[in-house]
Amino acid sequence: MDMHTVVVGTSGTTAEDVVAVARHGARVELSAAAVEALAASRLIVDALAAKPEPVYGVSTGFGALASRHIGPELRAQLQRNIVRSHAAGMGPRVEREVVRALMFLRLKTVASGHTGVRPEVAQTMADVLNAGITPVVHEYGSLGCSGDLAPLSHCALTLMGEGDAEGPDGTVRPAGELLAAHGITPVELREKEGLALLNGTDGMLGMLVMALADLKNLYTSADITAALSLEALLGTDKVLAPELHAIRPHPGQGVSADNMLRVLAGSGLTGHHQDDAPRVQDAYSVRCAPQVNGAGRDTLDHAAVVAGRELASSVDNPVVLPDGRVESNGNFHGAPVAYVLDFLAIVAADLGSICERRTDRLLDKNRSHGLPPFLADDAGVDSGLMIAQYTQAALVSEMKRLAVPASADSIPSSAMQEDHVSMGWSAARKLRTAVDNLARIVAVELYAATRAVEIRAAQGLAPAPASQAAVDALRAAGAEGPGPDRFLAPDLAAADTFVREGRLVAAVEPVTGPLA
Repeated sequence: MDMHTVVVGTSGTTAEDVVAVARHGARVELSAAAVEALAASRLIVDALAAKPEPVYGVSTGFGALASRHIGPELRAQLQRNIVRSHAAGMGPRVEREVVRALMFLRLKTVASGHTGVRPEVAQTMADVLNAGITPVVHEYGSLGCSGDLAPLSHCALTLMGEGDAEGPDGTVRPAGELLAAHGITPVELREKEGLALLNGTDGMLGMLVMALADLKNLYTSADITAALSLEALLGTDKVLAPELHAIRPHPGQGVSADNMLRVLAGSGLTGHHQDDAPRVQDAYSVRCAPQVNGAGRDTLDHAAVVAGRELASSVDNPVVLPDGRVESNGNFHGAPVAYVLDFLAIVAADLGSICERRTDRLLDKNRSHGLPPFLADDAGVDSGLMIAQYTQAALVSEMKRLAVPASADSIPSSAMQEDHVSMGWSAARKLRTAVDNLARIVAVELYAATRAVEIRAAQGLAPAPASQAAVDALRAAGAEGPGPDRFLAPDLAAADTFVREGRLVAAVEPVTGPLA
C-alpha cells in the first residue's frame, strides 16, 4: 500500500487521484469541508423525512415501485433492502483496481454534499478503502443507467457487513469478519443512504480514467514502434516534416509526427527508399501512421474532457441542492461516458490494425525491401516470427469485435420505467479487454521491428540513437534478438511487459527528450 494520501473534498478530485487510490493503494481522507457539507445536507434529508409528504428516495419505494409511501418504521429496512436486492451481480469477479475506483468515486460524490449521506457513512467508506478491503463485485449486473447499480450495491453490502469481500492478503471472507478484523463498525443505513450509495456512474468512470492512463502510454509507444518499422523498411521520414502536418492541423497528428521524427533523428536507415527497387511512396501503414495515431490521440483528448466533467459531477437521484430542495433528475444516465468508452474501443482497434499491417510487411520478403522471410535466421529451417504475426492477427480480429458499440444497444428494464439505458458498464468492460490486447499488439510490432533493425545493422546500416536505445532496453528486459528459432512465447511476454509498464517510452526519452 502506497503511503500517498488523497484528500477528498467537496470537489476537485482528479484522474491522478483515481489511479493513485485504485492502482497504488493511496490512503483516503475526508477534508473538513467535505464533513461539513455532508452534515449540512443530512440535516435537509432529516427534515424532509419528518414531513408527511412522500419524497422519492427518502420515504418512497424505488424505480417502478416509487408510488408507494413508506412509513418511518420501515425506512431503515427499505434502505437495507435496496442494497440487498440490488446486489444481484453474476459472473466472474471484477478486478481489484476497478472495485477500488468504484468505491473511491462513489465516496467522491457522497463527499460533495449533494447526496444527504451522513458523515459517518462516508468515513466508513474511506476506512474500508484504507484497510485494503475489496468487495466482491461481479461482471454482470449494470445497464449503465440509474448508475452502476449491481456493482455499487455489492460495495454497499460490504459497508453493512454483509456479503463477501477480499482482504488485503487476497483471501475472500465474509465482509463482516473483515470489518471486525480491522476495527470497522458496519453502517446502519438511514433514509436515502442506501439509494445514494448505488446510484452513480462510478464504475464506468473509473474504468474510463484508467483506460485513458493506459492508452496514453500505448499511443506514445505506438509512435515509437511505427518509427522503428519505418526505419526497418528503409522508408522516408520526409512525410513527417512539420510543415506537412501544419497544413492539416489536427493536434494529435502533429504530435505523433513529431514523436516519430524525434525517434528517427540521426538514423542511417531512412531515405534509402530509392536504392533497391525504388518506390515513390511508402505504404499507407507506414506513411499514414501519424494520421491514424493522431486521430486516436484526439479521441483520447475528447474522452479526457468527458472524464473531467464527470469527475466534477455529483451523480445521484434525488440530489440535495444548495437551496435545500431535494429533486429527482436523470443525471445518472451514463450516455456521455458510454459513448467515449465506445469511441476509445474503436480507435484502439484501428491502432492495433495498423500496427499489425506494419508487422506483416516486415515479415514478407516481397514487401520488406531486403529483409529475410519472416525475419528468420535460416528461412525454411527456421520459421522466424511467422506465428507471432498470427497471434497479433488474432488479437486484432478480437479488437474489431470489441469495437462494436455497446452504447447503441439499449435494453428496457424495471417494468419499462427505465426504458432507455446506456450500457456504459459493458462498454467499459470490453474497453479493458481491448486495452490489454492493444498492449500485446504493440509489443509484437516492437519485437519484430527491433529484430529487423538489428538485421539491418548487420547489413551495415546504423539505426537512430533512440532506436538503438529501444533495442538495447528490450534485450535487457529478456526479449532476445535475431537468431535460430527458440521458444518464442517468453520473448513476446517480456516485450508485452516492457511496453505495458511504459519502459519503451522511458528507454527512448533520454535520447529524444520527453515524448507527448
